[in-house]
Amino acid sequence: MAAEIRLFTCLSDNFGYLIHDPATGATASVDAPEAGPIQKALERENWKLTDILVTHHHHDHVGGIAELKQKYNCRVVAPHDKKAAIANVDQRVANGDVVKVGGLLARVLETPGHTLEHISYVFDSEKTVFAADTLFSIGCGRVFEGNYPMMWDSLLRLRALPDDFKLYCGHEYTASNVKFALTVDPDNPALKARAEQVAKQRAANQPTVPTLMGEEKKANVFLRADEPSIAANLHMKGASPAEIFGELRERKNKS
Repeated sequence: MAAEIRLFTCLSDNFGYLIHDPATGATASVDAPEAGPIQKALERENWKLTDILVTHHHHDHVGGIAELKQKYNCRVVAPHDKKAAIANVDQRVANGDVVKVGGLLARVLETPGHTLEHISYVFDSEKTVFAADTLFSIGCGRVFEGNYPMMWDSLLRLRALPDDFKLYCGHEYTASNVKFALTVDPDNPALKARAEQVAKQRAANQPTVPTLMGEEKKANVFLRADEPSIAANLHMKGASPAEIFGELRERKNKS
């Protein structure tokens, strides 16, 4: 039986996610921005929360953990966190570890840059990746704790996933990401097509995720920092991909 995934909004622009294994009844929340919307989604589906899979320590991803753990006695899985900023953790995981949610298997992919310990969860059998704040639809996260070469390397790890994998990210930022991307990659037909799609989705108050990794590889300028056309558009011919990525991120920060 295929996994079931439910998407809903939390806080102002966070996505909440539940992934459910029908065979065993196990259900994981990917991050826990706030408890209320997660509880409502569980009640709506008549599912019981067994796990919380944490990607990084920022409050808008962990704020609901304590309340959910108290209510459901669920297991909390989180990255190795030197500052111990993530509380109530039962299991610490690192790159290559596999986390079981019932019969579902999540492979841990270390994707630092946004924070030093940020991880993504890859469900290979479900062709799904939860990348939180490393990779967004048509964008990427701000680099708060790492550096640009580190973040570029993390994006390359995610870019290596097959084209038919679904990307679930941490925030609804796609419209602003598209607006910025068109300033540096205006002649990209895949980006222009995505811009039209996103405009219709947001006008209808529909989420812009999931998106396919294959589509991101064509339209997401941050995944294309090693393409000559992007270097040319930035007047950075001869610069390294990490330098070009850094320039892109700096421009997005100021946009």
